[in-house]
Amino acid sequence: MMSQKGVGTGVVATSVVATEKIIIGVDPGTQVTGYGVIMIKNQQISLVQYGVIHLSKYSTHELKLKKIFERISQLIDEYLPDEMAIEDPFFGKNAQSMLKLGRAQGVAMAAALSRGIPIVEYSPKKIKQSVTGNGNATKEQVAYMLENILKMELSREFMDATDGIAIAICHHYHATAPASIGGGGSGKKAKKGGWGAFINENPERLK
Repeated sequence: MMSQKGVGTGVVATSVVATEKIIIGVDPGTQVTGYGVIMIKNQQISLVQYGVIHLSKYSTHELKLKKIFERISQLIDEYLPDEMAIEDPFFGKNAQSMLKLGRAQGVAMAAALSRGIPIVEYSPKKIKQSVTGNGNATKEQVAYMLENILKMELSREFMDATDGIAIAICHHYHATAPASIGGGGSGKKAKKGGWGAFINENPERLK
């Protein structure tokens, strides 16, 4: 945003550029999908919203995908993010689990793409490394570091929601990565490897 102050007959005396960006981070799952929305203003991070999408009550995988798409679309319409950051697909031994989680990620991405929002993918290890300095950090360690970064207390009831925040902050920290896959947008992409261990560490995320 450009702010100008006129002097005399309109000569510009000063100009101040204030940078502002809203990022939505999404932690996709077929039982619980977490999300976090942050605002970056003059390099200062503030939390806008975070929460989870509960999916276990839906009887079919198709209904779960529909709910993810609808809720992520609602969040995008409400908070108008400039970019989306999302955990990237993993490569594990359970092909069925990979397929289901990949679909969950895909519909979240589709919600962003349908509104022209650039998408960025990060591995869980990269996200943990960015936030805590340790790619093998626990969820509790990630949440603790997020509280230090945001200077506020976060609920431990929905750890998948704090994961969503971590993904968004990771993207902010890697804002100079190569160009994104997003539809003509100015987002970034920093996809680093797979996350086969994720499925073993989080079996409750998949049906």
